[in-house]
Amino acid sequence: MNAVPLTSWRVEPLQKDHARHTFGCAHPALDRYLQQQARQDVEKRVAAVFVLVQPPEAQVLGYYTLSASTLNAGEVPPELARKLPRYPQLPVTLLGRLAVDRQSKGQGMGQFLLMDAMHRSLQGALAIAAMALVVDAKDDAAAAFYKHFGFIPLNLSENRLYLPMVTIAKLFD
Repeated sequence: MNAVPLTSWRVEPLQKDHARHTFGCAHPALDRYLQQQARQDVEKRVAAVFVLVQPPEAQVLGYYTLSASTLNAGEVPPELARKLPRYPQLPVTLLGRLAVDRQSKGQGMGQFLLMDAMHRSLQGALAIAAMALVVDAKDDAAAAFYKHFGFIPLNLSENRLYLPMVTIAKLFD
């Protein structure tokens, strides 16, 4: 499959008319979430779901979710903890899921979605404080993907990672 120019992709909030039923990635749980649960989470305001489409098609090529969350201060590495107030919990944005359809792999869509998620998280943090973007990587390959973009493991798990919002802000200056 030929690479699609980045300018033709668009990330938008999940709507009823987005074609989700054919989405398939390497993780059945991520497929099932998009196909069966994502709209309910949006309606109940449990997660904000954003989908990658190539207009005029409504076929979902990838997606991610964002939610407000907290991080126990004990999970934060000491070098970051020294720079933060001594609160037991810290406000963060959770990147709950990120997936690309298997037919679209290798075209940079994962990176495109991650950059969009970082930008939206930064914008949200300007209105409602969040000191970092946190992700729970599904496996070592996913953790390696996030580490490639500067995410740092938290204290309790190599697959629970964060990227400080100040770092994200520098990316978009």
